[in-house]
Amino acid sequence: IYLFIAWALLSSLPQMVGVVGLEVHAQIQSTSKLFSGSHVRFLAPPNSLVSHFDASLPGTLPVLNRRCVEAAVLTGLALNCTINRKSLFDRKHYFYADMPAGYQITQQRVPIAVNGMLVYSHFEGRRRNQVVTKSVKIKQIQLEQDSGKSLHDDEQSQTLIDLNRAGVGLMELVMEPEMCCGEEAAAAVRELQLILQALGTCQANMAEGQLRVDANVSVHRPGEPLGVRTEVKNINSVRHLAKAIDYEIQRQMEVLQSAGKVLNETRAFDSKSGNTIPMRDKEGLQDYRFMPEPNLPPLFVYKSEASVPAGVDPAQVVVIDRLSAQLPELPSVKRTRLVETYGILQEHSFTLVNEDGLMDYFENVVQTTKAEPRKVIGWVIKELMGNLNSQNLKVSQSPISPCALAELINLAESGHISSSTAKQVFQEMWKAPEKTVGQIVKEQDLWMINDKEELQKICRRIVDSHPEEVQIIRRGNKKVLNKLMGEVQRETKGRTDPVQVRAILEKMVS
Repeated sequence: IYLFIAWALLSSLPQMVGVVGLEVHAQIQSTSKLFSGSHVRFLAPPNSLVSHFDASLPGTLPVLNRRCVEAAVLTGLALNCTINRKSLFDRKHYFYADMPAGYQITQQRVPIAVNGMLVYSHFEGRRRNQVVTKSVKIKQIQLEQDSGKSLHDDEQSQTLIDLNRAGVGLMELVMEPEMCCGEEAAAAVRELQLILQALGTCQANMAEGQLRVDANVSVHRPGEPLGVRTEVKNINSVRHLAKAIDYEIQRQMEVLQSAGKVLNETRAFDSKSGNTIPMRDKEGLQDYRFMPEPNLPPLFVYKSEASVPAGVDPAQVVVIDRLSAQLPELPSVKRTRLVETYGILQEHSFTLVNEDGLMDYFENVVQTTKAEPRKVIGWVIKELMGNLNSQNLKVSQSPISPCALAELINLAESGHISSSTAKQVFQEMWKAPEKTVGQIVKEQDLWMINDKEELQKICRRIVDSHPEEVQIIRRGNKKVLNKLMGEVQRETKGRTDPVQVRAILEKMVS
């Protein structure tokens, strides 16, 4: 009885839900580091890009990189943040082998940007074509240094240190815990990627560590306080992010349902098993001993050139209005424009914007061809992207140029070749990009057969060689006519107009 009562009480409670917040570290696209003149380059030889300051040699001082400040302000503007005219730098102490100074310079007290908003969309519904738009608050954006890299050699029981990355400029973007699942978090990070790439403030290549995500995950029942959270560290792909969060939500629910306790700990995502695994517990609050950075004065940015103090060269300071004027067309604006200008479906606008270079390719084809944009989108998404994805190529690596595709579409639209032939020619163009559309069509004799007498002869041969099918059609089964049409298409290699062929065949078998 007691078990039944307990079960009844539990089943009457609202279902537990996940709560997700994100911390995103975006490597600033700059030729030099945040506080030194060392170059920034991926895959450079170990310890080849290390200045005296990066190695924390005595007597070295930080010199702030203005490009990094401008990148942070530009990102803050794009994410609807309030830009703090005065921000401060702090020291965050922890002792890692790949951080020679024993502290990180960051912005704990007054970051450069606060109170922003990221609007993102994801797809729902059985066919995944219903666009759901949501938003998440950006608590703050702060400038900080990256650490170096520890390379663990288990065979020789040693750790090697590469300081090339030490001191590289980062923007840490802190998102409030307002998402509920891996899909939402992945969609938010993907949108952030596109925004950063459009701004040119971060290349956001997760495979190269230019965008790293920490996910704070907890579960609770709606109406109750938030549960104990775990932090899943350094997730390096959008797909892994979604999997890690969904696994962690499910794991925490199972722990609580079995009367267990969720630990406040740091976990890592194992992409092979699809599980999160413990790294270290966070029960004992780590004291980072934050203190003001004594070697850096407050960072001032100015609203307009008119607000720059007398005697200061406006070209040497960061001016918000000047950066605001440089804001490019952002992804959400691009999608809206594509839908309104070309009348394409909303989900197609996401494909065009999300794939680097695809929107420009599409618009170039539309401007060159006479076909409707809705027809062009089919060619771009099905044929072009189908081939690119099968060979793991980027849009910029396509062997077929927008002009060549437009020429092919124009031939099909003008009736000189059939739609099925056009797809055949597309594949030939892919194999032999040096050949023009006209050359391929001529060499393979793929021009449309428009001569009525020739068409009637071909149809007559097909009808005469299929007497059984003709009798079935005459008895009322009109569907069998499709078989005869298929035979005509096969014999002519798709070089006939189906409407014309159907009319001729219907007359012959009536």
